[in-house]
Amino acid sequence: MLYIRFPLSLRNVEDLLHERGVEISHETVRFWWRRFGPMFASEIRKRRIEGMRSSQWRWHLDEMFVKINGERHYLWRAVDHEGEVLESFVTKTRDKKAALKFLRKLMKRHGCPHVFVTDKLRSYGAALKEIGAADRQETGRWLNNRAENSHLPFRRRERAMLRFRRMRSLQKFVAVHSSVHNHFNQERHLYSRENFKLNRTAALAEWRELGAG
Repeated sequence: MLYIRFPLSLRNVEDLLHERGVEISHETVRFWWRRFGPMFASEIRKRRIEGMRSSQWRWHLDEMFVKINGERHYLWRAVDHEGEVLESFVTKTRDKKAALKFLRKLMKRHGCPHVFVTDKLRSYGAALKEIGAADRQETGRWLNNRAENSHLPFRRRERAMLRFRRMRSLQKFVAVHSSVHNHFNQERHLYSRENFKLNRTAALAEWRELGAG
């Protein structure tokens, strides 16, 4: 949880556990997240989809640049109107083919929303036209701020990890990171302090339940 949720390096986590009396190597932390991270992420996604937490009202789509061994790749991300990360997908290009693949993967898991909010990248329009949803696209200067702001936790995490070395490891990490971020994202600005503390405690208890299982 420390490694995925916070912008910490493997050795940072090793030092924090040492302070708490747990002696392990940073390679053990790496093994833990690769072994158990996808399992926890899958269970979190399953529970949230069953609970109908994701909305089909308005989705915000955006792509960001990510360097892998010095080569530019594109991380496509979709969030709903509440900032819940719905899907993350890595490609080498950002053309119509890549956008179409991303949209089909997104809609297969979450259905189809009433509105797709995107930037003015032409790939979105071409892909939405291909699937018959061109009339649901909205673009505007500030309309997609929700997606832009959702990139920030990942950017902080990327800097702590000193970038990525393989496309496959990036895809695996963003899938786990998105699920854990959704689980602990309590949107504290919308709640009173007391309600926020209750929600935070419930999220941590549910995480420990996953670990115990």
